[in-house]
Amino acid sequence: MESNRQKKIAGIIQEELAKVLQQSIRDAGQHNLLISVTKVNVTVDLSVAKVYLSIFPEGQAAEMLKGLTSNAPLLKHQLSQITKNQFRRMPELLFYLDDSLQYIEGIEKSLKEEENPIEQRELLLRRKKS
Repeated sequence: MESNRQKKIAGIIQEELAKVLQQSIRDAGQHNLLISVTKVNVTVDLSVAKVYLSIFPEGQAAEMLKGLTSNAPLLKHQLSQITKNQFRRMPELLFYLDDSLQYIEGIEKSLKEEENPIEQRELLLRRKKS
């Protein structure tokens, strides 16, 4: 279970990182790209922040995730400048794709087809845990 401190730090990182990413997209002139920070989990020792992103269009998601991962130190520095009065130390940023929307779409699509996974359990896709 997350402590209040973890939740507070995660919320601040989520909000500020979303602003930084949106600004960098605007600066790069990529108006057809949308990145959302859907969730942030901070470890108990506050040293690592797992950042879950939703990227649209999905075709660019893997490339964007790779770019963000390679620029994680720069993003960490930018966040530490913004939040310098709130944190003693900025957590390490680890980026992951949030596949929950695709997962939900898959469930809805399956329920509308003849091969309903509720009636045929073997059709259910196993979701990988991260």
